[in-house]
Amino acid sequence: MATEGSSRDNPIAAASAPAAEYSRRLAARETEGRRLHQQHVWLGNARLLALLGIIALCWKTGKTGVPSLYWLVVAVLVFVWLGVWHGRTIRARDRARRAANFYRRGMARVEDRWMGSGESGQEFKAPDHLYADDLDILGEASLFQLLCTARTRMGKTCLAAWLLVPAGPEEVQQRQLAVEELAAKLDLREDLAVTGASEQISADGDQLALWVKNEAELNYRRWWIGTLLLVALSISALVYGFWGNWAPFVLTLIINAIVTFTVRRRLTRVFSGVDEACKNLDVLAHLLKRIETEPCKAPRLCALQTALIAGDLRASECIARLAKLSDLVDSRDNMIVKALDVPLLYSIQVGFALSRWRHRYSAGVAAWLDSIAQIEALASLGAYKFEHPEDPFPEFVAAETPCFEGVALGHPLLPAASSVSNDLTLGGRNHVLLVSGSNMSGKSTLLRVVGTNAVLAMMGAPVRAQSLRLSPLALGAAMRVSDSLQKGVSHFYAEISRIRQVVELSSRTPTLFLFDEILQGTNSHDRRVGAEGVLRAFIAHGSLGLVTTHDLALTSLTEVFPERVRNVHFQEKFDSGKLHFDYRLREGVVTTSNGIELMKSIGLEV
Repeated sequence: MATEGSSRDNPIAAASAPAAEYSRRLAARETEGRRLHQQHVWLGNARLLALLGIIALCWKTGKTGVPSLYWLVVAVLVFVWLGVWHGRTIRARDRARRAANFYRRGMARVEDRWMGSGESGQEFKAPDHLYADDLDILGEASLFQLLCTARTRMGKTCLAAWLLVPAGPEEVQQRQLAVEELAAKLDLREDLAVTGASEQISADGDQLALWVKNEAELNYRRWWIGTLLLVALSISALVYGFWGNWAPFVLTLIINAIVTFTVRRRLTRVFSGVDEACKNLDVLAHLLKRIETEPCKAPRLCALQTALIAGDLRASECIARLAKLSDLVDSRDNMIVKALDVPLLYSIQVGFALSRWRHRYSAGVAAWLDSIAQIEALASLGAYKFEHPEDPFPEFVAAETPCFEGVALGHPLLPAASSVSNDLTLGGRNHVLLVSGSNMSGKSTLLRVVGTNAVLAMMGAPVRAQSLRLSPLALGAAMRVSDSLQKGVSHFYAEISRIRQVVELSSRTPTLFLFDEILQGTNSHDRRVGAEGVLRAFIAHGSLGLVTTHDLALTSLTEVFPERVRNVHFQEKFDSGKLHFDYRLREGVVTTSNGIELMKSIGLEV
């Protein structure tokens, strides 16, 4: 819904600063990407010429003995140097391209072209959640899709959890300070988006946390020295074998094979789950290293950073070591390594190294994963703050009675240039607003405006408003409740079940409830009696809410609760066969109706 007052009178101008910065950086990254691509082509051709030169030198030296072999060595070194340079150029080019994509996505969000792109959060949907589906929190064109810039599954999971579970005022304040700082750290947010060699980081925090808790391990402290002695004997026996006596080498092979066979089951348990737990850990290590070196001021950011650098090694170094160990585990499938496995006790040595890593560093893994998850979630909110500088942080108050007071409230999922905003106050004598109005006039959108801003407020994000002042509130809604043929549940039964859940929630904590077309699945008499009982329960629990209805009989509930319930409405005009809506909230009961005119406008004879 659009803006009233100061910076919100011109949302395009308000977004010009972030748009200009994104545009400048996008142009710079695109230019860098083109330059590096040209360098990549040049180096590829140079490597080809160097290879042809090596071949020519080999042929001429072998045939004539000139030039000297030293020239061939120089040519090989040049080829290797060009290969290293070429690899670095390719990585830098790919990073520049990913950075350009990062700013393109940012521009799309600033210009309200973001719907349908980016992470939807569909996998985090919780069946029967009390407001997620009603308010478009997860899924396509959702609040999650607008906010999420996280690359790791841990960060996406954390952001989804914050959207689904309101935080307390102290936690919200800590997040707000962190978001404010991260909004200004555009270089850091770019690095978090492009560091490493892949677009997404598929490291599975749940699998890693599960793997570090695995109790299967090899007793490296007792047997490591012994196995190294066996390896030394094997190598010595192999060297001795070249002098003509292979019996010692065969004997050491038999001993090593017996040792390997004895611990084979324990090795299997040690290696179990490593592949799933250690995916993309090298990229995750780069991400952690970038976070560890960033100067921070916000208490929450400082605490998260401290969790990464505590102990004898930084988290990035520990994760990098585990990534290398994972590569060693994978190398066991190599044919050459398989041939050397028994003589060198390769699998056992890798198993010892994994056990040693888990014994030393497993205690810190949970804190590291939590830190990266929270920092990515906070960075997502920081990007939203930077891209919407006119959106303020809400103010939480410790009021004796619940309150929700918004000035120029708008919907963050609607384009700023075409939306309409409204003031709204809940609390005191306005515990409940009964919203009446005709079809398409804005009743359901108003509920989503209130609910979505409440979700943003209670996760620590800025809100789409000129200002918002509220007390801590739980949230429950009944807006998109549907029947279920599989469960044998009617729409009305599903609706009253949801309402009961929200009433039970309000009995435990002050709640903001949002009911669209309350009890529409029953007759007018039952709807009137049922709505009165439901509102009586909410008022008794000290909760706040909005209820929309087409049934004007419900508007008489203000007479039953004169100090708690107030009527407001939307209206429309029907002119020259077309409906016109201004989406402005007004006092009192609606006096217009468009149902008959709508039916006539599409050709129904009524």
